[in-house]
Amino acid sequence: MDGLVTNIGLIAGVVGGGVSARAIVITGTAGLIAGAVSMGLGEYTSVRTQTEQVAAEVAKERYELEHNPAVEVEELAQLWIGRGLPERLAREVAAVVHTNPDEALRVHAREELGVDPDDQPSPWTAAFSSFACFSVGALIPLLPYLLGFDILWVALAAGGVGLFLAGALSSRFTRQAWWSSGLRQLALGGAAAGVTYGIGRLIGGGTGA
Repeated sequence: MDGLVTNIGLIAGVVGGGVSARAIVITGTAGLIAGAVSMGLGEYTSVRTQTEQVAAEVAKERYELEHNPAVEVEELAQLWIGRGLPERLAREVAAVVHTNPDEALRVHAREELGVDPDDQPSPWTAAFSSFACFSVGALIPLLPYLLGFDILWVALAAGGVGLFLAGALSSRFTRQAWWSSGLRQLALGGAAAGVTYGIGRLIGGGTGA
């Protein structure tokens, strides 16, 4: 979705400024590459920071388990008691869990931090996924110009189809109707294209294509 909206808006903006078809291809390609790299690096940094933060919290928890085991047993028991587990049973289960240091660490991480130290996302996977998804999205409105068309509405039509399909697919993860999600994304992308086209004409004074 980011790639679609970004390049639809970018292409509409430079067309509104009256540039040539060759300049549109250069601009769209540059937007695709720059945006994909930016998304990939941003996602890598975000996920890497998240995993490092989790690792730091888990290391802190490991230190507490090694140096204050009795306190940690009581802490875990109190968590379960607060959730309705009988006091005696909570203390027994907490004591049993602490007989296995690795399992105790995993349980404390899940119960206290809300994370699974053994199931953290890969920064590289996130980066490559974002790079690839942005590239595919950004290529769709650029493709007509790469194929020799030099009319804006063809690029907008291709981008519009992409926006509608992406929105419709996103409805699989929500309770929204597929056509409603598709039209919403189409409207948002269309608004972005309209704004950038208008700004392009205002700045460039071109006639568009």
